[in-house]
Amino acid sequence: MTETITGLYMSPLEFLALLGAVALVVARWLPPAARPRVTIAAGVVLVLSTIALSVTGVMGVTGATGIRWQLLPVLAGGAFALPFAFSPLLRRRSGRPARRARWWLALPGSAACVGLIAMGPVAAWSFPVPVFPEPSGRFAVGTRVVQWTDPHRPETFTADPHDRRTVVVQLWYPARKSPAGARRAQYLGRTEHEARIVSDALAREVGLPGFLVDGVPRAHTRAVFNAAVAGGSERFPVVLFSPGSGGVRTQNTAWAEELASHGYVVAALDHPYDSAAVVLTDGRTIRTRIDSTGDRDKDNTLAARWTAVRAADLGFVLTQLDRLGRGEISGPLTGRLDTSRVAVTGHSMGGAAALQAARQDARFDAVIDLDGYPHGPTSPSLHRPTLALTQAITPETDPHYLPRLTKVLEHNAATSYRLTIPGAAHLTFMDGPLYLPPVPSIVGSLGRAESPHVVAVTSLAFLDATLRHTPGDLAGILSAYGDLSVYRPGDSR
Repeated sequence: MTETITGLYMSPLEFLALLGAVALVVARWLPPAARPRVTIAAGVVLVLSTIALSVTGVMGVTGATGIRWQLLPVLAGGAFALPFAFSPLLRRRSGRPARRARWWLALPGSAACVGLIAMGPVAAWSFPVPVFPEPSGRFAVGTRVVQWTDPHRPETFTADPHDRRTVVVQLWYPARKSPAGARRAQYLGRTEHEARIVSDALAREVGLPGFLVDGVPRAHTRAVFNAAVAGGSERFPVVLFSPGSGGVRTQNTAWAEELASHGYVVAALDHPYDSAAVVLTDGRTIRTRIDSTGDRDKDNTLAARWTAVRAADLGFVLTQLDRLGRGEISGPLTGRLDTSRVAVTGHSMGGAAALQAARQDARFDAVIDLDGYPHGPTSPSLHRPTLALTQAITPETDPHYLPRLTKVLEHNAATSYRLTIPGAAHLTFMDGPLYLPPVPSIVGSLGRAESPHVVAVTSLAFLDATLRHTPGDLAGILSAYGDLSVYRPGDSR
């Protein structure tokens, strides 16, 4: 497993390399008696930790990070200091007089090395290997990936008349506790190879060089692949999830694992030709074909069309889950899914798809829209309890967003809640805060620990109230996390 030094987001080996590099620079300024021992020890630590990182990375040791780009400034600073630190020792050992640069010459060089070395932990903190929060529920979490093809629905993104719509679904579910040392699930894919394909595609989606987020496909989550389902005969409510535009099924893993630990089965979809990259079981990779035109009216028309495809995907997956629960499809979760209690959820465009799916399919009992603009028709009206979590509204927010969302919620025939979370940005509602730079305009200002907590605890409160009918003051719980508006049927508007 990948372990990091808290706060620095560096592995123990990376931290040793950092200490070795710093000690090499500091040794020049120590008393003469201490210099040789500190210099030799620092050099050995730096060299051995670098070798260890290289070897474990090449050998593919589980949880090893190899040499990340964030460590390169540290190694460069150490390499620059190394000859200056060892030169006096070597000259003394050969019997020649030791020569050391005068302090006023050495000081700028030392400062430059320290500045270069300091860039390493800053880069590691800005673009870390994500550390997923420990789920707080009573269940351990298992995960598995399935692929289903709808024989009745043609693939509209291709010209092949025989091509049928295929979706890849990842399930997170309550599981038995795995043995100590069980390998945790890879983030972004079933294998690190798949994770790197997806990570590179996501980076291209937002215009980032892939190497900046090379820590993301190295990460492991808190779930265990194909872990045994939790014991007993309890049937678990189901939560379907659709990611944002260009997003992937794993983009809300922290949220899904927290829900699963509290007794929900979460089914998150990849939408082929929409998600950044979808790796099929036969090894093919399907990349996104959707793109903005720059014209608002055309983009709205396209978004409505894509949202309709996603809504149909959600309905199809619910059908498959129902078959799985009843034993028509074999699998470990047979007999453990309660498809009479189902919520449909999504982030961004996935939130719009969730709203549309709930309009069209009476099997969905509740809706969670994670900061999603409601694309597509607003009729028929919703008839399901709905929770809309939104980012802080600023002058830069799309002026059409809040009025359109409010219209949808006001015309719902069931009680709806809109919770605006102070300090939240659009990417607060997915895993982005765990691995992107903590820039408020990008991921909000809640922080890496608080962002997933707020989204999960509010979602759980709503799901417990609507699917499990747990008694309590839902409005009171939600209002503790932001500005809450409640829309009840029959209220005068």
